[in-house]
Amino acid sequence: MLTFNDAEEKAIEKAIAVLADMIPLESIQPPQSPSLVFPGLEIRLHQRRVLKDGTDIYLTRLEYGALCYLAANPGRVFTKAQIFEAVWSMESESCQSSVANVIYNLRKKIEPDSRKPTYIKTVLGMGYKFASGE
Repeated sequence: MLTFNDAEEKAIEKAIAVLADMIPLESIQPPQSPSLVFPGLEIRLHQRRVLKDGTDIYLTRLEYGALCYLAANPGRVFTKAQIFEAVWSMESESCQSSVANVIYNLRKKIEPDSRKPTYIKTVLGMGYKFASGE
């Protein structure tokens, strides 16, 4: 078994994230609706655009995939493993920190206050869910 210190683990996670963006993976099938609309947030699936209060927000492929996966099922709780398998399109063994990093970055971009999330809620001991923003 390998063990890493915090700096080494972060470096490995960054490398995995960079490689994941470069490797062509099977895309997530978005819902049939062309847009998911919530107060202050719109996801235009047919254009692969996210608007926060009418302003375009740049998201990485993984951030966009996680957002669409959660937002397509508001109120449903997903484990980190489920999110990883759906968005990364691969089996999850040690996905916990990768998903947490993507959710952290996504919250910084879409939440009015990332410390008090409106859209992506943490369900302690379970995973994450998308709230309608109300």
